[in-house]
Amino acid sequence: MEGIGQNIIRKIREDANRFFMKKNNKPKLLIIGNMRHGKDSLAEIFNEEFGYTFESSSQSAANIFLYDLLKDKYGYKTPEECFEDRVNHRQEWYEAICDYNKEDRAKLAKGILKRSDCYVGMRDRDEIEECLRQGIFDLVIWVDASERLPNEDASSFNIDRTCADIVIENNGTYEQFKEKAIRLGKTLFN
Repeated sequence: MEGIGQNIIRKIREDANRFFMKKNNKPKLLIIGNMRHGKDSLAEIFNEEFGYTFESSSQSAANIFLYDLLKDKYGYKTPEECFEDRVNHRQEWYEAICDYNKEDRAKLAKGILKRSDCYVGMRDRDEIEECLRQGIFDLVIWVDASERLPNEDASSFNIDRTCADIVIENNGTYEQFKEKAIRLGKTLFN
């Protein structure tokens, strides 16, 4: 009888690990939210405190295809220069990323998660839904600083907090946000 109980517990653990963990035994995260609300800060805290690797959609897109697409138009010399200028062309970047993902809405996400544990900054609802349908992300986290910062313009952003599984507030100080992020990280990663 005891052997059957142990087998059931082992099976439950295996199923939970298959459901929640990927090959490196870490949940694959998507961190989303409005521009400048703290998405990269959350990923940086997870990196510093828990060793979580991450890539922002904008940096990855610049490296993978946007630099080549836009360098002649704007005179960029490097992918980093292209990335730094993204704030001036948000709608154009949004549309280019959507076009890049036209055949497979999860294409950029798959590329990012081959190299990191966490994707930061997806801005399209259809892409999020497709990634979830394909089982690419285990958890979606929304970072919200709407009490102190404006929301993003709808021309380059069609998601909201209903796309997320968890919402972490970032309406106080950085120290308060970091404390929340560490508590969340301890829950997720320990």
